Amino acid sequence: MKVEIWSDVVCPWCYIGKRRCKRALAAFDRGDEVEVEWRSFQLNPEQPRGARTTHDEYLASKLRMPIDQVHELNERVVSLASAEGLAYDFDRYQVINTLDAHRVAHLGASLGLGDAVQERFLRGQLCEGEVLDDPDTLARLGAEVGIPESDTREVLAGDSFAAEVSADIDEARALGINGVPFFVLDRRYGISGAQSSEVFLQALEQASGEAARPAS
Repeated sequence: MKVEIWSDVVCPWCYIGKRRCKRALAAFDRGDEVEVEWRSFQLNPEQPRGARTTHDEYLASKLRMPIDQVHELNERVVSLASAEGLAYDFDRYQVINTLDAHRVAHLGASLGLGDAVQERFLRGQLCEGEVLDDPDTLARLGAEVGIPESDTREVLAGDSFAAEVSADIDEARALGINGVPFFVLDRRYGISGAQSSEVFLQALEQASGEAARPAS
């Protein structure tokens, strides 16, 4: 079975969804047979490359709400993340254009490090105040999970993997995906959002059962 996950490396709900999906895979009796493929999506494609905005300022402007209400939203997300063992820090979170981070993530995937680089980038952005449009940061975090620093810098110096990122985003649009995380199971089921691990497990079992059923 193949599970494709459209995600952005700065997405708070994506990290929560990743944790819940991982728990479901651990409980799934064929979990070791599941191939997980991460696909790129940009939550803020209009953010200029190199420009940075604080999380609360950006959200207040995007949602047209006062900062106090943004703080209330933050508290809810922080609480849900905490239940998954994640310590979010929105005070240090910077809204960025994530194209370069996705290009490095594709590099990592080409080396068999797709899940590891997603985990490291999400943790860096959401929990540690890392800024994922900085080449030195991307090279350092990539190296921590096994991507040679020289490879990351070579990718960032050109346009390698930009076409792959665009292809992922185009496919998401073709599938009607307009928000992330979004999980596609064997092209049979789509799961939108950071659903509970029970929902993920049920979908895995249904997709597995249908795949095993002989064609009529």
